[in-house]
Amino acid sequence: MSETDKTSEDMQIIRAGSTAAVQGPSDCFTGTVRIDKGFNAPEPSRLGMAVVNFEPGARTNWHTHPLGQMLLVTDGVGWTQCEGGPRTEIRPGDIIYCNCGRRHWHGATDTTYLQHVAVQEALDGSPVTWMEPVTDEQYLGGPVKKD
Repeated sequence: MSETDKTSEDMQIIRAGSTAAVQGPSDCFTGTVRIDKGFNAPEPSRLGMAVVNFEPGARTNWHTHPLGQMLLVTDGVGWTQCEGGPRTEIRPGDIIYCNCGRRHWHGATDTTYLQHVAVQEALDGSPVTWMEPVTDEQYLGGPVKKD
């Protein structure tokens, strides 16, 4: 069976376990991050998605999305923060919408693993603009909003 089964001209099925996981690159993430099941839909779609796994303490760099991003937490506990806002706890079943162009980060807590599905659109071929790492002081600073 191939990596991608075409059941018709309109549908593709990417079988579980058929694609290799990749390490989150160190110029985009702090800590151990594994990206599974990354997929970009064929043109004319601009849609892309990935399942992202963060070990405790791991997180994204600061970044923005030109057309926004949606996260669905599927396992573990994490934190997310928009620049200037509170660090907020995220749990399984939570859906997070990161507004277009807003600087933010997300990842695991300092003691727990996190898995989320990330869905975003690309603008002019780019779904994200990566920036500097989130410092330990930013990552661990201030209270955590839990509601």
